[in-house]
Amino acid sequence: MPQRRLAALPLALLATAALAACSIEIPVSGDSMPVPFSMAPTPSASAGVPKYVCTAAYKILTDGAVQLGQSLVSDNARARQGMHDALTQMATKLDAEAAGTSDIKLQAALHAVAADLTAGAAQPDPKTYVDGGFQDVGQKLDDACADV
Repeated sequence: MPQRRLAALPLALLATAALAACSIEIPVSGDSMPVPFSMAPTPSASAGVPKYVCTAAYKILTDGAVQLGQSLVSDNARARQGMHDALTQMATKLDAEAAGTSDIKLQAALHAVAADLTAGAAQPDPKTYVDGGFQDVGQKLDDACADV
């Protein structure tokens, strides 16, 4: 039995080396390659356009969730302040996005989410909001962003 294992090992290594030596080349041409998602700032000519505002709003919520996650690892005054700051920053940024668009339905949705975040930040322990209402706050944007 041990001899079979010793014989199989070099064969497995040889097969791995043979596969590694093969390479597949993909031709690079501007027409066939998909454009990757960009996290670059919105071009100034596109500012206020609803689809860009929706993208920016979801990014604000996602980035804020990451920031909140960093504060959730401990339960002390510094963590509570971090959650408060993250929620307040998200609300401020969403209000700024709302001010930059002329779509009334989207403005109302952004202001509703910002108000919800502000109320969560005002709680004595923002962790209760993060564990509760924050879980579905982004859904308030879905109807307004589905149309764009």
